[in-house]
Amino acid sequence: MTDVRQPVGTSAAVVPWTSVSVVMIGMFMAILDSYIVVVAGPAIRADLGASEGQLQWILAGYQLSYAVLMITGGRFADMYGRKRIFLLGAVVFTLSSIVCAAAPDPGMLIAARVVQGLGAALMVPQVFTMIAVLVPEGARHRVFGVLGVVIGLGTIGGQLIGGLLIGADLFGSQWRGVFWVNVPIGVVTILLAIRYVPESRADGARKLDVPGVFALSAALVLLTFPLIQGREAGWPWWTWACFVASAAAFRLFVAIERGVDRAGGDPLVRLALFTQRSFAVGIVLVLCVYAFLTSYYLALSISMQEGLGLSALGSGLVYAPAATTFFVFSMIAGRLMPKYGRRVLEVGAIVVATGYLITALVLLYGPELTPALIIPTLMCQSLGGGLLITPLLGTVLSGISPDSVGTASGALSTAQQVGGALGVAVIGAVFFAAFRPDVDGGAAAAGHAFAMASIATCVLAIGVTVLIFRLPAGVRAK
Repeated sequence: MTDVRQPVGTSAAVVPWTSVSVVMIGMFMAILDSYIVVVAGPAIRADLGASEGQLQWILAGYQLSYAVLMITGGRFADMYGRKRIFLLGAVVFTLSSIVCAAAPDPGMLIAARVVQGLGAALMVPQVFTMIAVLVPEGARHRVFGVLGVVIGLGTIGGQLIGGLLIGADLFGSQWRGVFWVNVPIGVVTILLAIRYVPESRADGARKLDVPGVFALSAALVLLTFPLIQGREAGWPWWTWACFVASAAAFRLFVAIERGVDRAGGDPLVRLALFTQRSFAVGIVLVLCVYAFLTSYYLALSISMQEGLGLSALGSGLVYAPAATTFFVFSMIAGRLMPKYGRRVLEVGAIVVATGYLITALVLLYGPELTPALIIPTLMCQSLGGGLLITPLLGTVLSGISPDSVGTASGALSTAQQVGGALGVAVIGAVFFAAFRPDVDGGAAAAGHAFAMASIATCVLAIGVTVLIFRLPAGVRAK
């Protein structure tokens, strides 16, 4: 079947909202599952007896498989049909959610989360492509605006929704409710997609770069595994051997991509993109920004629940004011970007870094940790985050030529998930190394460990600020 598009050039053409809304549900599930598990972490640890490293893998395993197979999922859809691959992803995601919910031990949960990430990687690329295929060109900005809201709700609502589900303890499910909730949503998505989403595929879709997929997968696993397991194991020789092997695998990946490109094939990532300053700086920027999102709120959740003894719902409610702030300033960023461009990102990054620094100073030199102490600083972070995170991808893509924007957006989406996985490994290691409730007492240990995580995250945020000033001055978010 060919890549059939609707007439373009007019915003008056009808937007197929039913079809678009169905695939957006898949996007919402995938984004939500990156964050909803964060608030369930302490309950999972207590119920399954998971170690700190296993808890980090429950988060990072999903993000790694999601990241590595994101571009592959888009390529499969071009070859075999976007609707077909979207449905396959939804089925895999839903079935693996059942396994997650029923997991009897941490190992099974980690394995199911990796498969769940595979399902997300098959679904998510089709959302962007189907919008481009189904929506008239003049109306796409409205549809992508709605998609931005969906992504924002999945991101900021994860902890609150997770807290509500665990607090409700439906049918005695406790933490397992954060996975069971995917099942009815997934089934409805599958049925609606069968009925309302049309099939399409790309003309002349080329073969999948299988060697590139394996080389990148090996490089990321060899990097992430010792980062997560090394501290608990005492940093033995094999952790350093993994780092060396990871560097070699990354070099092999670059060599493979260059070879495929020279042979006229279709590489997983076109390395020529890195000759464009906006993209070269932007992909590092995206990786760093998403490195501190999941990891920082994992530290927050552990601090609130295991340190202060709050329930999962109470922990989620601590984040609620910050989530509201993020949402409001995300909307404001959308209005400011066309006029002020990069300056909006600059202000956002500076405010984010300042928020992390204030949090660290308050915890180190102020009174003992309480929710009331950090809610204002979390709101400061989210104010900057709304100005920075929401328009970031569009700003980076604005400097990319139209014929490369598809590949570039796939690479940036991959960088998001890789950044999340690496952040869980690095910031998580800093937090757990400092978190000693059996020695210091719950509140004191949580305050000290969360301060250390805030300092590490502040360093990342300062790096992000420097990188933003390296973006071309005239960029405007698309």
